[in-house]
Amino acid sequence: MGRPTAGAGGGKARVGLMVRGRGKEYPLLARTGVEKRFAAPEGPAQRRPSIPAIAAAEQLNPSHLPPMPIAVGSKAPDFTLKSKTADGLKDIKLSDNFGKKQTVLLFFPLAYTGVCTQEMCDQTSGLADYEKLGADVIAISVDSPFTQEAWAKTNKIGLTLASDLNKETTKAYGVLFPMLAGIGDTSARAAFVIGKDGVVKYAEQTATPKDLPNFAAVKAALAS
Repeated sequence: MGRPTAGAGGGKARVGLMVRGRGKEYPLLARTGVEKRFAAPEGPAQRRPSIPAIAAAEQLNPSHLPPMPIAVGSKAPDFTLKSKTADGLKDIKLSDNFGKKQTVLLFFPLAYTGVCTQEMCDQTSGLADYEKLGADVIAISVDSPFTQEAWAKTNKIGLTLASDLNKETTKAYGVLFPMLAGIGDTSARAAFVIGKDGVVKYAEQTATPKDLPNFAAVKAALAS
């Protein structure tokens, strides 16, 4: 559907999804398999999405379209979320890493679901790779911290899990997924790389909750 791309700008990687149209490529961010949000290419001569593309999206979802994920190069919204450990509830604060290490934020819809379990187990197996790149990994969902802890124990998930029960952090990063499977609003599946300076180096929301982020591109952004 699209492909990750990176461009230089002030020495920082800019990575996103691209689609082709009329012989050119444009950035694409998708909420679902049928609802797509287009951003015009940077520069003085900006193009808008075609009228048919906008009409199709609005016809499928006539309500106000949700905000797009925060952009590469923007300041990452700070947060303090709860994580349940063997020692009790613990605060997870993004800015604690500023000036010390990079941070990978992995938003996922719900614990105890197949794709989310597979994603977190796979990333647990690769934690050493993130440590070599000087990165901390925080996985965020709208589950309670107690649900996250039980799920992590059952599936041997070793990532730091943070509860965004009130959905404020999910909204701040622009990755709220409305009415997942008719159940309610959750986090979309998304990945962000936050530099030591607190600036977003990589941002990706997957086309559907069933799709996984491009972890090769995540690691490339960490290495840049």
